[in-house]
Amino acid sequence: MRLSSKGRYGVIAMHELAMAYGKGSITVKTIAENQGISDNYLEQLMGALKKAGFVKSVRGAQGGYMLAKAPKDITIGEIIVTMEGPVIFADCMLAPCEKAEGCGRRNVWSHISDKVNDVLNSITLADLVRESNG
Repeated sequence: MRLSSKGRYGVIAMHELAMAYGKGSITVKTIAENQGISDNYLEQLMGALKKAGFVKSVRGAQGGYMLAKAPKDITIGEIIVTMEGPVIFADCMLAPCEKAEGCGRRNVWSHISDKVNDVLNSITLADLVRESNG
């Protein structure tokens, strides 16, 4: 499995916002410049994160984005699912399959997906901030 730029950049942007949590908003342009991301692309991603309730926008001269929840209350898994959709390892996991009964492969894909989701959902933005501050 490989994350697309949407998933990676979503986590990167949220990490930047978590690093500034409680200090005010950050502009998309600042995040984009700090991380080498297109600000137009990042603006689109911020819209999805806002719709999901993870960020809120602040208007005005000192405007930008800030976290809508505390960093401890947002997991990496939630961000990735917002940006990418469900974390699965085979398309057959999304829809009913007439061969599902007794399918060893489906059980393996399900087990792997569950473990990956467990890990992603156990890591919060607060954990990333702590690791960044060493």
